[in-house]
Amino acid sequence: MKKILFFILIIFLSIKIDAQTIKVLNKSNLQAIPYVVIYNQTRTQISLTNINGKADLAGFTKNDTLFFQHTSFKNLSLPYSKVIKLSKGVLLSESVISVDEIFISANKWEQNREEIPNKITSIKQDQIQFNNPQSAADILEQSNQVFVQKSQMAGGSPMIRGFATNSVLLVVDGVRLNNAIYRTGNLQNVISLDANCIDNSEIIFGPGSVIYGSDALGGVMDFHTRKATLSTSSKMMIKANALTRYSSANNENTGHIDFTVANDKLSLVTSFTESNYDDLRMGSNGNNNSQYLRDSLVQRINGSDNVLENSDSNIQKPTAYNQINFMQKLRFKPNKNLDFIYAYHYSKTSDQPRYDKLRELKSETFKYAEWYYGPQQWQMHSLTTKYSKSNLFFDEVKFIAAYQNYKESRHSRKFGKTDILEQFEDVDIYSFNLDFYKDIDENNHLFYGLEGIYNGLNSTAQERNVDDNTLTSGFIVPRYPDGDNHYYSSAAYLGYKRNINTETTLNSGIRYSFVGLQSTFENAYYNQFLGIDKINNNNNALNGSLGLVYRPSDYWKFNINASTGFHAPNWDGLGKVFTPKKGVVIVPNTNLKPEYAYNLDFGIMKKFDDKINIQTSFFYTYLDDPIVQHDFSINGIDSLFYDDEWSKTQAFVNYQHATIYGASLELNGDITENFGLKSNISYSHGED
Repeated sequence: MKKILFFILIIFLSIKIDAQTIKVLNKSNLQAIPYVVIYNQTRTQISLTNINGKADLAGFTKNDTLFFQHTSFKNLSLPYSKVIKLSKGVLLSESVISVDEIFISANKWEQNREEIPNKITSIKQDQIQFNNPQSAADILEQSNQVFVQKSQMAGGSPMIRGFATNSVLLVVDGVRLNNAIYRTGNLQNVISLDANCIDNSEIIFGPGSVIYGSDALGGVMDFHTRKATLSTSSKMMIKANALTRYSSANNENTGHIDFTVANDKLSLVTSFTESNYDDLRMGSNGNNNSQYLRDSLVQRINGSDNVLENSDSNIQKPTAYNQINFMQKLRFKPNKNLDFIYAYHYSKTSDQPRYDKLRELKSETFKYAEWYYGPQQWQMHSLTTKYSKSNLFFDEVKFIAAYQNYKESRHSRKFGKTDILEQFEDVDIYSFNLDFYKDIDENNHLFYGLEGIYNGLNSTAQERNVDDNTLTSGFIVPRYPDGDNHYYSSAAYLGYKRNINTETTLNSGIRYSFVGLQSTFENAYYNQFLGIDKINNNNNALNGSLGLVYRPSDYWKFNINASTGFHAPNWDGLGKVFTPKKGVVIVPNTNLKPEYAYNLDFGIMKKFDDKINIQTSFFYTYLDDPIVQHDFSINGIDSLFYDDEWSKTQAFVNYQHATIYGASLELNGDITENFGLKSNISYSHGED
C-alpha cells in the first residue's frame, strides 16, 4: 500500500512540475523562441525561456496576468489560468519593428541600438530563412540596403554608399575576411560563406576604421555563423536542421544539414552544404534587347574553335558551377567565467565561367574562347577565448587568433589560340584581435584593444597548350610580384561611451594603424621593361569618431556622427600587372598612398504607438587622395606589349579628391495582427 501511495505521489508531482513549465513558439513556423521575458503585472515575478523555448512558471499565481516580451516579436499578455491550458504552447507573432535591438558590430561588444549614433541594420535568421537565398551575396542583396553586382552567376560584389570591393569590409565571427589581394574591380569572395549556416548579419553604413581598420570606408558587413549553444542542464541536447532546394531559373539543387550535440559544458556544431547550379536562364517576357541574348557560343572541336548556335538564346552559357561548404565548431565552457570556441570553415567552388568576358567581340567574332575563374577555395581556423571577471582593467576580454588560406586563379584563352594564360594566387593570412570591455560606472564605459595581421602571397603564372597540356617556355608575367610578398598591419584602438543622462548618449573612439607591404620582383623582365625590382610601402593612419544620440522620448531618436576611415593600398594597387580591357595594361605604382574618408551622418527615427517606425538618414563623405585607375608612365614608357598586343599603360594613382553624399528612408510597420510592412529607399551621388 505504501508503494502504491508513493507511486501516485510521484505521478502527481510530475504532473504539477510539468504544468509549471511552458513553451513559447514562433507562430509562423512553430520554432522555439529563446530568451523571451515573462513577467506578471506587478513585475514581482520574472522568468526567461531557455534555448529550447521553455520557461518555469513556478512562483506565478493563478490570479496573475503573464506578459511575454521579446525584441523581435509582438508583446502578448494572457491570464495565467489560460496559459497553463495551452497544449501547443504560447504562440508569438513576429514584429517588423525591433524593440531594444542589440548590436555587436558597432564596437565588438553588445550595445543597444538606441545608443548607437550611426546607421546599422541587421538581417536576422528568420528573415534569411524566409528569403531562402542561394548565396551569402543574395542575403545582402535581399536586405534591399546593399547593392550587389554580378558579372557571372558565381558572383556577388557588395557595394555600400558608392564604395565596393577593397573599400568595404567583410567580417565573419569577429575575423576580417579582406586580404591583401582584394582588388579594386568587383570580386566574389562573399560567396565563400554558407548562407545556410548564417544566424544573422549586421551592416554598418559609413566608415568603421576606428574598430576595424583599413578597408572600412563605405561600411562593414559582419556575419555571425551558427552558434555553438550549450544545454541548460547536464542532460544531452541534440538539435538538427536539414534543407533541400530546387530552383528552376538555374536548375539549382542544394542540400544542407547541420546538427548540434551539447551538454552544459561542451557543444559540437557541424554544418555541410552542397550546391549545384546549371546555366542560368533569363526571363523571356519583355526581353527584346539583343545585347542580352546568347545566340551563339564557342566550342572547341578537334583542335579548332568553332562558333555554334545556342539552342536557346535565353540560357546564359556557360554560367554553371558548383560549391561545397563545411563548418565545424567546438565549444568548451569549463566555468561561468571562461569560454573557448574553435571554428573551422571550408569552402570550394568549381570553375566559374566569366560570362561577361565570354560575350566580348573583336572583329565581329568572339574575343575569348575561354575565360573563367578557377576553383575559389577558402578555409579558416579560429580560436576565440572569452574571459569575464571584473577587475581594475576590464570586465570582459576576448582574444581571437585565426589562420586563413585563400586560393584563386584566372584562366583566359583568346579565340583561335591554342595557349591559355593561367594565373594562380595563394594567400596565407594570420591575425589576432584582443578586445577589452570595462564599465567604469553605470554611465561610463570603455572598450579598447589591439590587432595584428600578416599576409603572405605566392603569385605564379603559366601558358598551357589546351590540346596537349604542354607549357610554354620562358617567363610568363604573374598578376602580382613573382618574389617574396609580405603584408603586415598592427593597430591599437580606444573607445568611450557615456550616458550623459537618460536621453543623451555620447560615443567616441580613436585608432592608430600601421600598414606595411614589401615585395620583390625576381625576374629580369620587371627591371628591363618596368624599371622596378621591389616595393617597400609603409603607411600610418590615425582615425577617430565622435557621435551623439538624443532620445527626447520613447518615440523619437536623433543621432549625429562624425567619423574617418582609410584604405591602405595592397598588392592590387601597388604591384599588379593585368589587362582589364582592350588597349590597356595595368602596371605597378610603388608610390601609391592610402585614401582617406571624412564622413558626417545625421539620422532621425520616429515611432508611432510601437506599430510604425520611420527612420531617415543623411550622409556626406569627403574622400581625400582617392585611388583611381589613370594613365601612367613607368620607366619612361607609356605603352607595353602585353597579352599579344600593344597597350597603353595605366596604374592606380591618388587623384585629388571626391565627394559622395546621399540619403535613405526606411519604413517598418505592424499594420495588423497578421500583416506587416517593410520598405526602404536610398539615394547616393558622387563627384570628383
